[in-house]
Amino acid sequence: MLKFCTLFNSAYLSRGLAMYNSLEQHCEDFHLYVLAFDDDCFRALTRLKLDHVTVISLKEFENEELLAVKPDRTATEYCWTCASSSIKYCIEKYALDHCTYVDADLLFFSDPKIMYDEMGEKSVQITRHRYTTCFDQSETSGIYCVQYLTFKNNQEGMEVLNWWVNACLDWCFCRMEKGKFGDQKYLDDWTTRFSCVQELQNLGGGVAPWNVQQYSFKKDGEKVRGTQFFSNKQFDLVFYHYHAFSYTWNNSFKLTCEHYPLNKNQIRHIYKPYVQALSKAEAMIDALNEEIMPYKRSEEGISIKRVIGRSVLFFVRGFYKQIYSRRYFQHGFLN
Repeated sequence: MLKFCTLFNSAYLSRGLAMYNSLEQHCEDFHLYVLAFDDDCFRALTRLKLDHVTVISLKEFENEELLAVKPDRTATEYCWTCASSSIKYCIEKYALDHCTYVDADLLFFSDPKIMYDEMGEKSVQITRHRYTTCFDQSETSGIYCVQYLTFKNNQEGMEVLNWWVNACLDWCFCRMEKGKFGDQKYLDDWTTRFSCVQELQNLGGGVAPWNVQQYSFKKDGEKVRGTQFFSNKQFDLVFYHYHAFSYTWNNSFKLTCEHYPLNKNQIRHIYKPYVQALSKAEAMIDALNEEIMPYKRSEEGISIKRVIGRSVLFFVRGFYKQIYSRRYFQHGFLN
């Protein structure tokens, strides 16, 4: 059985639930531990009674060390601080043989067991950003991405995990300082600092807006197959990281940061399934009849309405800051 943990609040509830549903669809045997970062999120997840989920409240999770640093960190910085501690908490609380941290804004397209198997005898697995050259932010954001990290519960794995937990408690801020950035730049030298760390080689793990330009995609039965342009290497997409995806006004979405270009192939095969997954998650939450807003809207949809008018917005292509109407994904424009 694969063991995962994640953390999110009610503003990410639909995304976290979409991620869980994709695991349930593609992963043969798994369990997900969710740290609910506010009461609405905890109540909704508890009421949903998901078969493969253990819901953990913030009160259960937080220890003296975390509470001591919490006042000096923003909400984002505190979430980053907690990522490493969430893995340690789940391993120790539930006596897990391993635990993989996953960001809530991932969607799985095939079974991640192939990535766990790739670790072999190694005790830690990390995923490289694999930046497209013109978007390389390794110096500022790190070589590796805190999106999917596996730690085994053995001496070597726990040594690395405890080192990371302590480093994040000591310093974890949204700024560059002395070679550090958040919880992420700490990973830069792990493959040389620790002998037990393996860098994921499977191209299907860690596709994201900063590297998706390197690939084309096609549907192959129930799977999405990717092809790397420069090598012509093919792979099954395992998960995609929907970095900077946000809900906007007028029932629209901003797919990612406007400086990351997306073409119709990528939107059809990667973003359309995500909008469908979010719609399913929203319906599950609506059925609870709770007064919960399962996402937070950005303000960017307001400005697009002023620029092009409301009627056009329903069908607009995302030429304006990567914003697309939900109806764009529903009415065959991507077929």
